[in-house]
Amino acid sequence: MGSRTVNGGATSAAEAVAVDKGVDFANYFCTYGFLYHQKEMLSDRVRMDAYYNAVFENKHHFEGKAVLDVGTGSGILAIWSAQAGARKVYAVEATKMAEHARELVKANNLQDIVEVIEESMEDVILPEKVDVIISEWMGYFLLRESMFDSVICARERWLKPSGIMYPSHARMWLAPIRSGLVDQKMSDYEDAMNDWHGFVNETESYYGVDMRVLTKPFAEEQRKYYLKTSMWNNLHPNQVIGTPVIIKEIDCSTVTINDILGVRASVSSSISAENTRLCGFAGWFDVHFRGSHENLAQQEIELTTAPSEDFGTHWGQQVFLLHPPTDIWNIASAVYQQVLHRMNLHPDIFTVPANMCDSQVPVIAASSHEEQKLF
Repeated sequence: MGSRTVNGGATSAAEAVAVDKGVDFANYFCTYGFLYHQKEMLSDRVRMDAYYNAVFENKHHFEGKAVLDVGTGSGILAIWSAQAGARKVYAVEATKMAEHARELVKANNLQDIVEVIEESMEDVILPEKVDVIISEWMGYFLLRESMFDSVICARERWLKPSGIMYPSHARMWLAPIRSGLVDQKMSDYEDAMNDWHGFVNETESYYGVDMRVLTKPFAEEQRKYYLKTSMWNNLHPNQVIGTPVIIKEIDCSTVTINDILGVRASVSSSISAENTRLCGFAGWFDVHFRGSHENLAQQEIELTTAPSEDFGTHWGQQVFLLHPPTDIWNIASAVYQQVLHRMNLHPDIFTVPANMCDSQVPVIAASSHEEQKLF
């Protein structure tokens, strides 16, 4: 994945959340300017194989075509597009990684085809419309990073009406899980509170100041950090105890920025495991390379970040823990509602008010109606 381009890529001021370019760049983009981070993504075989196969098993989409790579990063997708027969590739990168991409393109003798442009996607002016937009824009749980805004901006400005998006479709999934993390996080919270109580006693003993009035806000602060914040994890498939459910589907050819400002889903999942604990929910995504209605892929390729015993990805899964967990003795059905929305301050961070209820499993979540940070 390349770096995201600055300012989220709004198609109009009314559609997008206002972002300070300097703050956004400093907080989120600088990591992508380092080779160590590019190496991590280039070492992800699931990611690499999916894009490689999507390009080279569908060369008819690239041969003799103009291609735009949004957030080119190291330039790998631009290079593959050229090797697949593209006439011209515009590789846009907002960070100094563009310099490395330019060197890599030249080292592979593709400088006459691939033009690396160091600029934000919103500010780029191309000499022509393109036939294909390719980008690895996906963040944790798909929408963590606002790079997709820039992809939508590029599509609206530069993709021909008959053009193709790579990938063409995306889906977000959610499933009930069991995990020892729920006990670990509760233990961490209790340790933090024990440390606080010791601190309060010592402060009063040594310095004559009673700090107990701050115990309640400190406890809430720690609860939010340890018990209400989602986390990255690479789950084993046997930790998924119920049916995965799609909570959002995206057609990359038609989706708008407003469509990805939030995710609302009320879903039911059958819990198939017996004598276990419902410890929370895990979210992941998949993307598909299907071409377009007018120009289908000869070979449809899927990239999935679902829990896997052998093929984990750097995306992993996003885990939302329940405190306390619920014992499951018989096969049951969980009905729950997930609401994800962008925060005004940082539009690529989401929050989740957990409102979960169930008619067959009593007290699914003690955190009902509480807000949980997604990322």
